Amino acid sequence: CVCVCVEKNVPVKKHSRLMDENPPKQLRMMTLRVGKLAAESTKFFLCDMQEKFAGVVFKYREIAGVCRRLMDAAEILKIPVIATEQYPKALGPTTADIDIKRPNVTCFAKTQFSMLVPEVQQHIQDTKSVVLFGIEAHVCVTQTALDLLEMGIDVFVVADGVSSRSQTDRMIALSRMRAAGAVVTTYESVLFQLLRDSTHPLFKEVQKIVTAPPIDTGLLPLP
Repeated sequence: CVCVCVEKNVPVKKHSRLMDENPPKQLRMMTLRVGKLAAESTKFFLCDMQEKFAGVVFKYREIAGVCRRLMDAAEILKIPVIATEQYPKALGPTTADIDIKRPNVTCFAKTQFSMLVPEVQQHIQDTKSVVLFGIEAHVCVTQTALDLLEMGIDVFVVADGVSSRSQTDRMIALSRMRAAGAVVTTYESVLFQLLRDSTHPLFKEVQKIVTAPPIDTGLLPLP
């Protein structure tokens, strides 16, 4: 920051060199968290996309379609995926629409709402960023996002890849997570950020995913 004074003979206060060398903690955090993704330090989190919820979650099939595209891209880019299933003994497995039987996917059963069960925590020791998608936005997805942020991990919530039974819960949840420090984004934005350059050796394979017909997930403007 440079202060310019146009009046004559008015002393200009110089800013402290100490401030340059040791910026306030809040400023350092703002500098570090700019919402960038790097494939080598990123994991994808698929939250509780079980077939049992298909009849009650808003735009479930469309959300599953976006999740499928993210899963396909993660497999191409060799990004590890952590999937969870909420009490699968009663609620059943992840929908076959998504297909979690892939070499880069590890799935965990849980009863708590957050995905951060002890087994999952062991898999994210060197993780800088998590791309989060699934259901329900206002319960398991939100609690997972907050736990990850508390651990110092950058969270990218895929707005067109999450939902709830009601649009109200879905939209308020997205605003809640954004206010807490998560980046609310879209699946296409995530994939292009991971690629970074059209000369990426896997660009054409991922491009086939993002150039497929768009999926209408019923998003409304965030409040």
